[in-house]
Amino acid sequence: MPGHTKTQISIALIALLLGIVYFRIAAKLVIDWYSIPDYSHGFLVPLFAIFVMWDNRAVLRSTPVKQSSAGLSLVILGLFVVVVGVFGAELFLSRISFLILLAGLVWTFFGFAMLKALRFPLLILLLAIPFPDIIFNQITFPLQLLASKMATGILRLVGVPVLHEGNVIELPVMKLEVAEACSGIRSLMSLFTLAVFYGYFLERTTPRRIILAVASIPIAVAANAARIVGTGLCVQYWDPDKALGFFHEFSGWVMFVISLVCLYLLHRLMRLVVPRAVPETKTI
Repeated sequence: MPGHTKTQISIALIALLLGIVYFRIAAKLVIDWYSIPDYSHGFLVPLFAIFVMWDNRAVLRSTPVKQSSAGLSLVILGLFVVVVGVFGAELFLSRISFLILLAGLVWTFFGFAMLKALRFPLLILLLAIPFPDIIFNQITFPLQLLASKMATGILRLVGVPVLHEGNVIELPVMKLEVAEACSGIRSLMSLFTLAVFYGYFLERTTPRRIILAVASIPIAVAANAARIVGTGLCVQYWDPDKALGFFHEFSGWVMFVISLVCLYLLHRLMRLVVPRAVPETKTI
């Protein structure tokens, strides 16, 4: 009992220190969730991670607890990363250090078996951390080119004369520029996160969950290309001002809903093609 009390006091002190060190980092992260449209789903990710732990509380209770000094290696790594992130003014490193440090503390106080049991809720927290600009730009620009290329091909198929150059689609009426905001990264990040949520709640096998999550990427890309095609058709045959205004914004929501429907249909197709042969068991 004295040893158990000592452990509880140690954990409480560490939690207090974590709160002091990461208060400003966490506050800035919440502000980014609110101000960056690509990561507005960040508010849901911690709640989902907490629910996953609660939903699998029986598994966690049955997991043997064994303190391990090996976890200190991750703790030291996490502390090093947060120092580099703070003094280097790199928000991504500062934020990712918390997950490294948290994993190390779980390993140290509760053992590697507990860390393995908590791997999914810990990894899911990565979805709440915005990519650093250097990685974000490497993803966004190719998506801009891909979306404009796909949209150009479809517009040509439906008989619209169009010239494609980089991320610019030139129509007879006007030019359309597939800007960074139109790259599809917003719907891709949100759809991928929702696909993970969907897979957890409505699918019990890990391979199918992975397929659903991965499939959300081409679905989001295709939906974004379809949105650009719709905008181009409205520019050509309706009203350019309305096409670039209300329709452009409204179609984004419509395509996101259609993407969710496609994800659901894919899930139904998987169940039809590969029916469950044995009763499924819950996995964390």
